[in-house]
Amino acid sequence: MIISIIRSVILYFFVVLSVRLMGKRQISDLQPSELVITMIASEIAAIPMQNTSQPLLSGFIPLLILVALEIISSVIMLKCGKFRRLMCGSPIVVIRDGKLLQHEMKRLRMTTEDLCEQLRQQSVFSIEEVQYCIVETNGNVSVLEKPKHRKPSASDMGITIKDNKIETVVVSDGKILDNSLGLCQKSKKDVLSILKKEKIKLNDVFIMTLDALGKYNVIKKERSK
Repeated sequence: MIISIIRSVILYFFVVLSVRLMGKRQISDLQPSELVITMIASEIAAIPMQNTSQPLLSGFIPLLILVALEIISSVIMLKCGKFRRLMCGSPIVVIRDGKLLQHEMKRLRMTTEDLCEQLRQQSVFSIEEVQYCIVETNGNVSVLEKPKHRKPSASDMGITIKDNKIETVVVSDGKILDNSLGLCQKSKKDVLSILKKEKIKLNDVFIMTLDALGKYNVIKKERSK
């Protein structure tokens, strides 16, 4: 039993590492080749987990080969458009100027119910409001509404909006988050200076947010009664 637990833990972290090496994507954003490799990797990892008579290398080696193939193919796709189209396909326009392209719908084997559901998720409830609707290679839908149905931007209205910069959590549970400091273009010295001004110890901070303009908010830890 202990051996099975140890093997499962090792393989779990190895699969997570393999997925991290392939890049950051949500399941819904995976290209066909990435989805296939993800599914195969989970199946390969399950075999040595269940069968303790098999060596761990029987799971490691195939996973390493799959990761290497994915990385190599992604590099080739960056260099060669034809190879990318072969592996991932091409975006397909299904609505042009409010007209539904039925032959493209049949080519995708996409029903009108599926299309309308995708449009509603984009807050579009009428096909006539759509100028372009494109089915991307990962299956998601990109929608461009006709000019009269688009929400006006600040530039359209001649309004200048103040740039408030991004606000990030720089301290969580008494610990300074280095990655967040980079996002708001601040340093540990800036954080400690603010806390010193507010007369708050770092260990007493539950959450602290900060932006590039220096605007901050500090929430102290609640003391247990």
